[in-house]
Amino acid sequence: MTKLTDTQPIVLTAAAGRDDGSILPLPKTIRGGTVAKVINALTAKGLVMRIVDDRPAVDDVLRITREGLIAINADPDEGAGAANVAGSAEPVPSTRRNRKKTATAPDTPKEPRKKREGTKQALLVGMLRRPEGATIDQIVEATGWQRHTARGAISGAVKKKLALDVTSEKTEGGERVYRIAT
Repeated sequence: MTKLTDTQPIVLTAAAGRDDGSILPLPKTIRGGTVAKVINALTAKGLVMRIVDDRPAVDDVLRITREGLIAINADPDEGAGAANVAGSAEPVPSTRRNRKKTATAPDTPKEPRKKREGTKQALLVGMLRRPEGATIDQIVEATGWQRHTARGAISGAVKKKLALDVTSEKTEGGERVYRIAT
């Protein structure tokens, strides 16, 4: 079985769902130099083939091959994309009957990220969970980060990514103390 990158099954699945089996247009998220890399890689693996059209003002067509359909677990003998795999330059007539919904990659639920012990982020969270909380100076000393990095980690990693409720209050000495609200 051909190993595919994250982008390649998206392109192949879209092509398998098209009446003519063309990989174009590519998804809008694929831009710049990535376009050539994706096309060249798919062509080199034999999952896409270039069909040269000698008619003036007609561009060459890039179509999914039988191997490309097999790579995404689509039936190579059915569906619109399979009809043109042989290399004819004639597009398949567009009718609702010859369109086939292709199976996309199975939706596997993402496992929650495992919290790694001993990381600076884990140290930060531990410090913020203490009843007395932590000041920026304490976090800087414990982690070796700069002050702006410590503040960014609190707002970005702890508040946004970990979705923990962090509170801050100024002490009588004027220092700000950060805590995870419980």
